[in-house]
Amino acid sequence: MAGVLMFVMVGLGAAGGLVVAQRRAQAAADLSALAGATVTGDACAEAVRVAAANQAAVDLCRLDADVVSVVVSVRGPDLPWASGWSQVRVSAEARAGPG
Repeated sequence: MAGVLMFVMVGLGAAGGLVVAQRRAQAAADLSALAGATVTGDACAEAVRVAAANQAAVDLCRLDADVVSVVVSVRGPDLPWASGWSQVRVSAEARAGPG
């Protein structure tokens, strides 16, 4: 019974960590897109700067007319079953523009 309880607790902790990481990624994506849309200079450079300030990395930045689209990723939680072979990354996307 204790083993099952431990298994459930590890699963719930991992799921909670993934939710928090996804929320951080979405917030960084939203802020980066807004910053890129409001700057008069290089929109993608501003998006990268804002993402870095939020501990996120810009995976994709595209400027279509006045609309800035970004995809950012953040480091996910340390999952017990994924620690040996790769680091979990969580990504999110956002668009911002006039109107």
